[in-house]
Amino acid sequence: MKVLMFGWEFPPHITGGLGTACFGLTKGLVKHDTDIIFVVPKAYGDENQEAVRIVNASDVTIDLEIDEERVYWDRVQYMEVGSNIIPYVGPEAFNKVTEEEKRASENFKSKVFSQKYEFSGKYGLNLMEEVARYALVGSAIATKQDFDVIHAHDWLTYSAGVAAKETSGKPLVVHMHATEFDRSGENVNTDVYAIEKRGMEMADRVITVSNLTRKIVIERYGIDPSKVVTVHNAVEPKEKKLPKDVNKPMKEKVVTFLGRITFQKGTEYFIEAARKILKRDPNVRFVMAGTGDLLHRMVMRAAQLRIGHKFHFTGFLKGDDVDNMFAMTDVFVMPSISEPFGIVPLEAMRSNVPVVISKQSGVSEILKHAIKVDFWDIDGLADAIYGLCHYDALSKDFIKYGKQEVESLKWENAAGKVKEVYVSAYQSYLNQSTNSQKNTNNE
Repeated sequence: MKVLMFGWEFPPHITGGLGTACFGLTKGLVKHDTDIIFVVPKAYGDENQEAVRIVNASDVTIDLEIDEERVYWDRVQYMEVGSNIIPYVGPEAFNKVTEEEKRASENFKSKVFSQKYEFSGKYGLNLMEEVARYALVGSAIATKQDFDVIHAHDWLTYSAGVAAKETSGKPLVVHMHATEFDRSGENVNTDVYAIEKRGMEMADRVITVSNLTRKIVIERYGIDPSKVVTVHNAVEPKEKKLPKDVNKPMKEKVVTFLGRITFQKGTEYFIEAARKILKRDPNVRFVMAGTGDLLHRMVMRAAQLRIGHKFHFTGFLKGDDVDNMFAMTDVFVMPSISEPFGIVPLEAMRSNVPVVISKQSGVSEILKHAIKVDFWDIDGLADAIYGLCHYDALSKDFIKYGKQEVESLKWENAAGKVKEVYVSAYQSYLNQSTNSQKNTNNE
């Protein structure tokens, strides 16, 4: 089976779990006889292409002065974002052709419609502009590639996936790694929500990374439950030996948080739990590894509580730095308020680190050998961390059985379930095509 896959990032150029999940899934799909064309906004040339063929969207030219390429415009409608008008792919054509042509002629001057466009591939101020251009690229690529199924990861690529579907007629699978409710709570960005909703409505199948996310998709977006399938994430097996002789500069126990420092991740609860632990035992150090909009506030809160000398803010870590951090860590904590899945606890367990996770995380659905607490229960969080730091028998049990458990959570198995989703969507597409042909012949 051939898959046209749209993603926003791919290792080694990642900012979080999305790129890691895409990489693991594509490697797993290769073992299920699947060929993948993976489109990214910006390719750097050093991406691992052992499981995929990378297509750089920045290399795709679009000339809307040419009639055969101008057809892409037929699949673009406008939405307002602030004071700017930008395009995104949608299912409905404009009501009036004349109005469409007028808007087209007025707005082809925008760099979104230029023949060449250089994506940043990041999450900057012009993100919506890049999403818009990516949608046009998705439609263009669909006319040039041979594939059976389209797979779009997260909201940034849903418009491109819909465009590719409308251009090719092939079935679309969208992958919901995180909803706008996970990212923003109840203060959702209505434009992002609209893209997510339309993408899932237009999709033939929707894959969610947990039952927690599946429930949100059905209840908050009104998506037909019959086409929403949960496929839990997994973790890459460790191909190299874990670091052993890491120079740990302190004798105290080390408790680590690693992730985006945002409201969603529950970093405030981590700091409040740290204060309670340090009152019981001052010989513990805490690490907050990552970046995010709450970083400054967390630094200030640690200082306000007079525990800043026990906190280390490392910034964003990746690659060997993550491995070395885990090698120095005695307990890993993920106190997320809303976590669609959460791959980092699996990486910690794989590295012989016991974990404490919130019950409000997708990964808690599949893990047995992890301590689970409600994110808001600071006392419970502090007690769990304290216990793993001070009771060796407890810690050793979670390390031993946790590693055994996580080694069974392979991307190859998750990919097998995704392949079943592909087959289901493609079979429905073939059946619809056959029925459509029969109806035409009868007429």
